[in-house]
Amino acid sequence: MTEHLTGDHAPGSHRAPAPRRGSSPLSRARALPSWSLLAAGVLAGGLLGGGYGVVRTPTYTATSYVVAVPTERSDPATALGFAQAYGRAATQLAVLGDAQVWAGVPVATLRASVRTATSPDVPMVAVTATSARPDLAADMANAVARALTRHAGDTVKATHVELEQFARATEPAEPSSASPAVTGLVGASAGGLLGGLALLVRPRRGPDGRGRPAALPSPALAGDTRGAL
Repeated sequence: MTEHLTGDHAPGSHRAPAPRRGSSPLSRARALPSWSLLAAGVLAGGLLGGGYGVVRTPTYTATSYVVAVPTERSDPATALGFAQAYGRAATQLAVLGDAQVWAGVPVATLRASVRTATSPDVPMVAVTATSARPDLAADMANAVARALTRHAGDTVKATHVELEQFARATEPAEPSSASPAVTGLVGASAGGLLGGLALLVRPRRGPDGRGRPAALPSPALAGDTRGAL
């Protein structure tokens, strides 16, 4: 008797189920909710910014002020003009060379750490110095102001304007650099911005939960469109 094998009893008809592939990192990333990228960016940026604020060396700032005073043979307008000129000359080598003796630092340090500012309405020069040490910041600002006043006194007979100390720089009690809380907020803002940009370029998920690229028109549809135009 010949027995016909059909259906599931036929040889080779029964196959083992195909092994299920493990999900790739890309597919797992696509499965995450949309807000997760934004939250991860804010968290990572805040941690990096706060850590930078903790390990960075704090910076201290001190400012000394000198004022230009006209003599009997001059007027306030002339003093205002010379105050602008002295503000530019304060960071020149001739002034810094004398200031280094009182500050106790090289000229290169003074040139990198000292800045001046003037006002268009007041004949005053502000000499600002920055340093990792609060006492050194005050010493550098006062040294440059003292040297500038001395150079102005050497030419008072020709300029009829003299410089006088208005306010000495004092040792700052707090650093002028941003605190770890501020750098953490800046980092969190930057991380949130990057997370938002990542959301914009992230592939959209279709009904089956998989990433779906943008749909392109078929060649036949594109040809019909060109014909209609």
